[in-house]
Amino acid sequence: MTLAPPPAPIPPATRIPTTPALADDLAAALRDDDAAALDRLADRHPADVRDRIRVLLQIYALHTEPLERVGSAARHQHRPVLAQLKQRCENAWLKELESLALPADVAHATTADETVAAMRSLAARDRLPEVYKWLARRASWDDVVRFLALEGGPDAGFDDLVAACQIGLTGAPKMELATNYWDEMGNGSPDDVHTTLHDRLVAAIGMPEVAVDEQPTTALARTAFCGLLATNRWLQPEMLGALGLIELQAGPRCRLVLQAFDRCGAPAAAYPFYEIHADVDPRHGKDWLDKAIVPTVTSHPEWGPRIVRGAVWRSAVNAAFLDEVTELLGAVSAPSRGTAAA
Repeated sequence: MTLAPPPAPIPPATRIPTTPALADDLAAALRDDDAAALDRLADRHPADVRDRIRVLLQIYALHTEPLERVGSAARHQHRPVLAQLKQRCENAWLKELESLALPADVAHATTADETVAAMRSLAARDRLPEVYKWLARRASWDDVVRFLALEGGPDAGFDDLVAACQIGLTGAPKMELATNYWDEMGNGSPDDVHTTLHDRLVAAIGMPEVAVDEQPTTALARTAFCGLLATNRWLQPEMLGALGLIELQAGPRCRLVLQAFDRCGAPAAAYPFYEIHADVDPRHGKDWLDKAIVPTVTSHPEWGPRIVRGAVWRSAVNAAFLDEVTELLGAVSAPSRGTAAA
């Protein structure tokens, strides 16, 4: 499989105009299905990092959200002005992500074995962040619900991400992602589909839906990161690494959430979503490495460093989110992770 080159960068503007938030104007144009208003955004730049992420979230929604949610705006998915805004915002973000320093023990992974070792090393770092330990041991029930409302579960939209990631793969890697997807689909049982289990969790604990304007920027960036990978085919190796890291880290974190449920007396319907992930994700992580990454890197050694890079990016984006939420909830003092994750 031949890797497509990244898109050519858009030359930077000499200055950023002092205009209202680009995301707000984009939202209005999409809501009104106003093609002329969209075209007038061609030379606009986001006001700041948060504005940039909000712009990307709206564009990614046209590619990945249910049609009943995006409505007629979906027809603008590939409108040139939106492609231009998407590339402009993504180029800035990718420059920040690519500036992240790789840990010394993962920086030179090239072979399949080295790639797997690097992935395991990355997964072991911050496998159990302090905020999850706080949930398990000390958090009030209200704080548990607040955290879960922001976290959104270990694999929000993971089924669609796996489906996008398998495009173009063959053999064992494609089979492994198909197996993973089928697990997400409850192995054919509608009642056991993971999104259904999450819906029941939400209802059982009265989990609020946090409006975009009320979410920290790092939470929006973590969501947008999935859109970055899913809508850029040339980032397929990075996506394979990022999703693999999610699988490697989710199980232990879910077990700590279950401890919080036990301690706080959570309703029975809250348990299945986290129980299934605590049980199957360790196997998913191992199988992702052995059956998807090993054969892929064996056939395409050039993918190895990029798979690791995608895992590093996911680690940084997620760590920045957990650090900020830790501080917001007053769980523990969290160190700063810099700005590249947003």
